Amino acid sequence: MPDTADLDDRARASRPLPKPGIMDIHAYVPGKAKAEGVAEPVKLSANENILGSSPKAREAYASAVDQLHIYPDSRTTILRNAIAEQYRLEPERLIFGCGSDEVFALLNQTFLEPGDNIVQGEYAFAAFAIGAHACQAEVKIAREPDYRIDVDEILKVVDGRTRLVFLANPGNPTGTWIPFSEVERLHAALPPSVVLVLDGAYSEFALDPTFSDGLDLARTASNVVVTHTFSKLHGLAALRVGWGYAPAEIVAAVDRIRLPFNTSIPAQLAAVAGLKDLEFQKASIDHIEQWRPWLTQQLGGLGLDVVGPSATNFVLVGFPKTPGKTAADADAFLSARGLLTRRVLNYGLPDHLRITFGLEAHNRALVDALAEFMKG
Repeated sequence: MPDTADLDDRARASRPLPKPGIMDIHAYVPGKAKAEGVAEPVKLSANENILGSSPKAREAYASAVDQLHIYPDSRTTILRNAIAEQYRLEPERLIFGCGSDEVFALLNQTFLEPGDNIVQGEYAFAAFAIGAHACQAEVKIAREPDYRIDVDEILKVVDGRTRLVFLANPGNPTGTWIPFSEVERLHAALPPSVVLVLDGAYSEFALDPTFSDGLDLARTASNVVVTHTFSKLHGLAALRVGWGYAPAEIVAAVDRIRLPFNTSIPAQLAAVAGLKDLEFQKASIDHIEQWRPWLTQQLGGLGLDVVGPSATNFVLVGFPKTPGKTAADADAFLSARGLLTRRVLNYGLPDHLRITFGLEAHNRALVDALAEFMKG
């Protein structure tokens, strides 16, 4: 038996204790889905596809009913081949996860030791930091002037213990983006030992010709990983399917710790069908193209500070600090009318609401309600 003098505090504790740092992690807070006293509220709080999902994806999902007793293909072969064909990628260089969140967690687990760090923007997606802290790594924050990623600010905080740089482009919850030339500049300035992770969850909604999700860069770079999700454009958030494209060496390392059955048979079938349904994808993008400028203009016309321009299916809106006119007041006002938005306190944005673009009736109801709210 070891000498009790040599035991650490966890060994001497009267109950099991988590390792240092776990209880300091801020747990992820999802967008709310209910409003008190409202039977069927309009959910504009989670950036879900307001058009639903592809009819072909729903049909494929239903077709799996007789396979529920079977373990899924651990290599996700049918979806792997479909993505490889659609994006002209090598299938063996793909990673699959329970949403792109799991891909981020796997990358953190693969590369981080206690004392290492990741670098992210100050308004970065919460999953990046959660995964890093779970590995007892440090999270270094780069300022985002005007709510936008700044390459020079990122490079300022990269140091000898940096192992990953996470860049969501476009960003969540800001909706802002940077042109591909800036991504290339960032990559060129990073040490080759640092993995640059490009989160493209909303990239399909970024239509400016100077934008790129980075797949072309990742084809030849030894330290770039690009991730995508089926939750947004494809409307399959409930099925939790994400994927990443990475160098073969990174894929080989990640596969050592990836659990074997992390995407289900119904999810794989639905994702393949959704990927092939170009008509639904176009309808989803066209809908955002139609209502993004309209809602931006309307909210700005109410005197609200609209962050942007947004390149996503949502917009971040700033409210006054005046009592009665704050973001918290607006959120409560809208919720009482069945319009659910997302407070972003956990991102350090107490004066803002993130609002997903809805159907025409939703968007007009939102503007009317906020006009009433701003009038007092």
